[in-house]
Amino acid sequence: MDSFELNKIVAAILMVALLIIGISKLSSVIFYVEKPKTPGYSVEVEETTVKDADTSLQASEEKIDIAALISMGDLDTGEKVFKKCAACHSIVKGGKNNIGPALYNVVGRKVGVVNDYKYSKALSGYGKEWTFEELNGYLLKPAKWIKGTKMAFAGLRKEKDRASVILYLNQNSDNPLPLP
Repeated sequence: MDSFELNKIVAAILMVALLIIGISKLSSVIFYVEKPKTPGYSVEVEETTVKDADTSLQASEEKIDIAALISMGDLDTGEKVFKKCAACHSIVKGGKNNIGPALYNVVGRKVGVVNDYKYSKALSGYGKEWTFEELNGYLLKPAKWIKGTKMAFAGLRKEKDRASVILYLNQNSDNPLPLP
């Protein structure tokens, strides 16, 4: 490549740069925009108090009529929905602990007491029993109901699914509790 060709390439690059700079300067002269003294807009918002999410979740769950909730469920649906749980839990009598503890006889049992299973500190120190209300709250959102649990399940949003699983868990027991 001779020097004449090289000069044409450099001149083309300089011409493009000057053209871009020139267009920028020319457009700022033609389309002049006066900047405001204070940038942004003032938005007036009413102040509202926000309830703590954890207490509102537990409070809303305590207000649920558990008898009405349980009446929504049925055993066949509970067995189908429990298949999500069966990936980590066994439900048969004398079943072994898997990723999660065995759930036979769980309704009415104290939380975190299955032998040969290492519970999180949150569950082992919870100190309550698995009542219908506790199971309903826990199945809704385990991580929010008992903070610090190592159960990574997202929860069952549908009330009918929760009620059906609770009925199914209660049925799989030596002494099923009477329904509320």
